[in-house]
Amino acid sequence: MSDIPTAPGAPRDPVLPDSTGTLLERLGIAVVSVSPSECVATMPVAGNTQPFGLLHGGATAALAETVGSFAAHAHAGPGRAAVGLELSITHHRAVRAGVVTARASAVHLGRSTASYLVEVVDEADRRISSARLTCLVLAESGPA
Repeated sequence: MSDIPTAPGAPRDPVLPDSTGTLLERLGIAVVSVSPSECVATMPVAGNTQPFGLLHGGATAALAETVGSFAAHAHAGPGRAAVGLELSITHHRAVRAGVVTARASAVHLGRSTASYLVEVVDEADRRISSARLTCLVLAESGPA
């Protein structure tokens, strides 16, 4: 696994693209570690809530897709890319504050697809969401 620097201007991991100006930056997602078999990232609840003060399910889904996609991208390797094909997520518990952590674990690492189970937990290590992500692995010059 590699540590991903989060400081502005810090050198980036060669496996991952720069996330400056992306949804990841807006949601405050910080990738902690990444490998083809696993990726871990965190996201603050503050700023990612729905009008009732709970963590927004869409923000949680974006976090889940992020960790799975980054792991799939690492699996794809140089000259190839990975794109999300299907995401399914179930929300188990509400969160109002703190930081949540997502961990994607590989279920299938194939030539053309990669699938991950993603568990999202709160600071007390209670499961708040479970997701499954399947990514398509393709040549980096794939469909626009």
